[in-house]
Amino acid sequence: MACSPVPEENLGKVKLKIEELSRSGAQIICFQELFTSLYFCDQEKYENFKLAEQIPGPTTTILCALAKRHEIVIIASLFEKRTDGLYHNTTAVIDADGTYLGKYRKIHIPEDPGYHEKFYFTPGDLGYKIFETKFAKIGVLICWDQWYPEAARITAIMGAEIIFYPTAIGWALSQDENTNKEQFDAWTTIQRSHSIANGVHVVSVNRVGIEGEMKFWGGSFIANPFGVVLYQANNDQEVAHIEELDLEKADSSRTHWPFLRDRRIDSYKPILNLFIDK
Repeated sequence: MACSPVPEENLGKVKLKIEELSRSGAQIICFQELFTSLYFCDQEKYENFKLAEQIPGPTTTILCALAKRHEIVIIASLFEKRTDGLYHNTTAVIDADGTYLGKYRKIHIPEDPGYHEKFYFTPGDLGYKIFETKFAKIGVLICWDQWYPEAARITAIMGAEIIFYPTAIGWALSQDENTNKEQFDAWTTIQRSHSIANGVHVVSVNRVGIEGEMKFWGGSFIANPFGVVLYQANNDQEVAHIEELDLEKADSSRTHWPFLRDRRIDSYKPILNLFIDK
């Protein structure tokens, strides 16, 4: 969805979408990264820290009540204030009975033009997480995490049946169309590769709209454990979509393509190096 500068407006929009989706049979609902505000990391501004909140806190209280009322799982990406001067990019997970199951703190923090996240966020210290919800065992990674195969692998071998990626990524308005296409294709391809390599469903949920000098490219998509794109949203418009996932696909994928069986973990120690100089 597109966001406004007013958190109450965004939360109100989310409430309506939850009601709409639950009436249509949704069981797990995931919103984009930092959905209660504009993507404020495009600038380094101290006043933006006022957008942060405790987790659990006021927004999770509201979402827990909605989850219980509609019997749905909610995946909510929020700006967490842990204490004065310590902030995280965090996703809370709420079960279908309204129980707050816990949170994942984003581990990989980018620093690029238009994405000044290191100014705002301390890297997550909770490790990779699995949440056993009523409907599935889910893993949650956040945006920049989606480029790292190690994060997807660890989340998968911890037991995730679906990996969700709340996301905020877009094109600089000054970019040419060829660059835009290359970036969008790379974004889709890397996450489809996580599906294939790990035999899991991947669900990536991005925002849309122009904010500052950035056009967020939407394109939210769902891939099955063979990397087949089951659904992909357009680049420009808000959309609420429900997709039925066959969790048995993971077993079939891992049986016929036994990448997990054939891993040579005894050979992987060099990956603990940042770089290997020759």
